[in-house]
Parts: sequence; structure tokens; C-alpha cells
Amino acid sequence: MNKKPFVTKEKIQEIMKEYPTPFHIYDEKGIRQNADNLRKAFSWNKGFKEYFAVKATPNPFLINILREYGCGCDCSSKTELMMAKTIGAVGDEIMFSSNDTPADEFKYCNDLGGIINLDDITHIDVVEKACGKLPKKMSCRYNPGGIFKISNGIMDNPGDAKYGMTTEQIFEAFKIMKEKGVEEFGIHSFLCSNTVTNEYYPMLAKVLFELAVELKNKLDVNIKFINLSGGVGIPYTPDQEPNDIFVIGEGVHKVYDEVLVPAGMDDVAIYTELGRFMMGPYGALITEAINEKHTHKEYVGVDACAVNLMRPAIYGAYHHITVLGKENEPCEYKYDVTGSLCENCDKFAVDRMLPKIEMGDILYIHDAGAHGYSMGYNYNGKLKSAEILLCEDGSAKLIRRAETPKDYFATFDCFDFYDELIKE
Repeated sequence: MNKKPFVTKEKIQEIMKEYPTPFHIYDEKGIRQNADNLRKAFSWNKGFKEYFAVKATPNPFLINILREYGCGCDCSSKTELMMAKTIGAVGDEIMFSSNDTPADEFKYCNDLGGIINLDDITHIDVVEKACGKLPKKMSCRYNPGGIFKISNGIMDNPGDAKYGMTTEQIFEAFKIMKEKGVEEFGIHSFLCSNTVTNEYYPMLAKVLFELAVELKNKLDVNIKFINLSGGVGIPYTPDQEPNDIFVIGEGVHKVYDEVLVPAGMDDVAIYTELGRFMMGPYGALITEAINEKHTHKEYVGVDACAVNLMRPAIYGAYHHITVLGKENEPCEYKYDVTGSLCENCDKFAVDRMLPKIEMGDILYIHDAGAHGYSMGYNYNGKLKSAEILLCEDGSAKLIRRAETPKDYFATFDCFDFYDELIKE
């Protein structure tokens, strides 16, 4: 697979005249096509709904594009719930999947009419006290424990994850919730992250579908939806083949017909909560080479840093890099591509083979559309960058301005020098 930028060097240079680097840029055309493909892949299920994981890319302009394709919002905090409310996504448009949740956030979600997805059995009492009574529709997050395997090996270790209820707990939770007035139930699970295989969703679906049948038969509960959550990943490295959402959708369909239909549960809706798959490949971090250093290694310093894209620094994650305008030049030079933070892990690439990089070259860092801007922070007093949408008509639209020193100092308003600071 040859990873190609969705924008040309010439277009980026045009944008840079108005918006200096670094900045994140998103591809409207790609986002729309991907959202449409997902909808088509699961069109066999009349209740299907994607709840976009807001935490991945919390920008209302981008979320509203997805909402045109029927997507709701998967929220994990009160602030994300507030964003959903602001753009008009309320009621069943919200899935609130959080953990270690403050009681007032449950109440806020309930006031919006959102679906509360409980991470722990002890939260039943918390929700009841916060909301006065349990909502009529609720969901529980399931963690079967152990090791999750598919044909090509171990995918992940759910038993080590902090999320979800055990098998015994989810049965007890459904029993208690039914006794307390819950009428419609959902099941949710997230067992693996960023899987680049078409097997994951169908295998997870089989686990959840069989659990749903057992819960219905033993407890006589009305299961309205099964939420396969996220985990469908993207190919960060050029040698990986991307997932085929149509193959995945048909795989889930096959298991649905094998497990749920014979059990008389052919009206159960399928939900997903995809973040990385929906936005990851359709966003990039644009940064300029501004320094070079020749010591024990060859370094290229850029004007972005881990503030703009944290994944390489904290996970050692690979993000492909294209030097715009040099796509066809041989990659004969080995570089560490670094940011300016006072941390040695602030590197976008280590020992990466790239074309000869000269100062002023523009680097396109791929697959930064999810968990890119959203994970930013202000260490070293660094300011978060702008977000720009490359529209279908070829124009560029600012959808979030870059932070300024005024933003950074804004929370110091309890100090006498605040007014002087923000004048700078």
C-alpha cells in the first residue's frame, strides 16, 4: 500500500499564506465517502446507528458532517455531552460510555435523554440516586476477561482492562435494572483496539449475540441493541492492508442470522462507536522543517511537537511521513524527526528513511485525524494548533483557530497580573 496525501503541496502552500504551520487539516470528501460506506455496509440492519467517538476528534464541524449520515455521538464526559447538546444531538443521538463517572454526569446525560452505558454494576445505585430513578432504556458494558484471540493470534487481553462487567455481574445488573423499572436493554463491549483485520467485529458480535440470547432466555429482558463499540482500526504503516467495511458488515450479518434470528431476536439494532476508523486517515498534521542538527544522529526539527500529535511520544506509535513535493524521490536519508519539547520522546519518527529534507520543506504526517488534536496539551507553554477543513470544492475552511497566549493565560484571572499578561 502506498500512502498518499489527500492534499497537494501547492494547496498547502496556499493555505499557509493565511494559516501558519503547524495545523491539522481534514479531508471532507474522504470523511463523507467513508461515512456513506459504513452506512451501506450495515444497511441490512434496520436499526443500525454509528455513534461517533467524540473523544477521537471533538470538533463540531466534523461531527456535523457525520450527522448528515445518521451518526450520533458517543460521549465520555460532561464536556462532550455539552458539545453534543450544542449541535443538537440529544436523546437517542447520545450514547454515554464513561468510566469512573461522577454522579452529576449521569444526571446531565439523563436530562438530555441520552443512553447511559454503565461500566460497572455499582453504578446502578449511583444513577438511581442521581436521576431519582433509572431510565427506561439503559446499557451495560461487558468484559468477558481472559485473552481475545482470532485466527492470526492474540488480539488483546480484556482481563487486564479496567472496563466493563464480568459475566456474572452483567446478569446480576440486568436482573436488578429490570426490577428497578428498566424496560429496554443494550449490551456493549470493547475488547481490542485498532484491529486491522476483518475478523474482529464478526467474532466480537458472536460473543455478544450469544450473551444476548442467554440474557433474554434467563431473565426475560427486552434487548433492543447490541453495541460493537470501536476497535476497527486503520493501517498506519504502508505495508498494512486496510479493513474492508463491507466484508466486516457482511461478517456481522452472517453471525446475526446464525445466532439472533433463530432466537427470535431479529429486531435487535446494531450500534457501533468508531472514532479512529471514521476520522483517522482523513486528517493530517502539517508542519515545516525549521532546524537540523548533526550530532550522534541526524535530526530534523519541525515547528510541531507532541502537543500537536501525542501518539508517537506516549505509545511509540508509527505515523507515516510524506515530504510534500518529494513523493517520488528516493528515501535515502535516515532522520529522527523531532519537536521542541523538553522531553526526549518528542519525536514523530526515529531512524526514519526519508528523502533529503531541507529547511522550509513541508512534512505531511499521515493518519492524524483521530486522537491527534484531541490529545493535545500545553506542556512547555506550547499552544494547540488550528484545525482546517479541506472542503469538497477545494476551498479551505478554518474550523478551529489556533490557541494564543491569551488562551493560555486565561485561567490566571485570579492573579493581579492577568490583565497585563493578556495584552502581550
